[in-house]
Amino acid sequence: MTPFRHAGVQARFDAYPAAARRRMLALRELVLRTAAETPGVGSVDETLKWGEPAYVTPNRAGSTVRIDWKPKAPDQVAVYFNCQTDLVERFRLMFPGDFVFEGNRALVMGLGQKPPVDALRVCIAAASTYHLKA
Repeated sequence: MTPFRHAGVQARFDAYPAAARRRMLALRELVLRTAAETPGVGSVDETLKWGEPAYVTPNRAGSTVRIDWKPKAPDQVAVYFNCQTDLVERFRLMFPGDFVFEGNRALVMGLGQKPPVDALRVCIAAASTYHLKA
């Protein structure tokens, strides 16, 4: 596991129930690893936005990715994207059966569902390079 550099983010993860924490830690590692492996991105800064773990490209190449579990939906986790982008609209076309979509801002997955890792990797990379010129 990648060590936390932000005490507030670690506290947020520590506060999740065990099943949600396991999934959230796996999502965190996927975000960090995908950013590191994506050309033009490298690393991401980990912080809290709206109380949720958020991943920001320090070189401004991408759009923020947030992940969270919420008590009002205890059997699911979500990956959030900036609702002012067309990212979720694109993901809906690319991966119609892999996620439940929450408007134009989130990909939702059940805790009991095997996460679609390959699709998530594509989505995270697309967000992480959103502002790069083609």
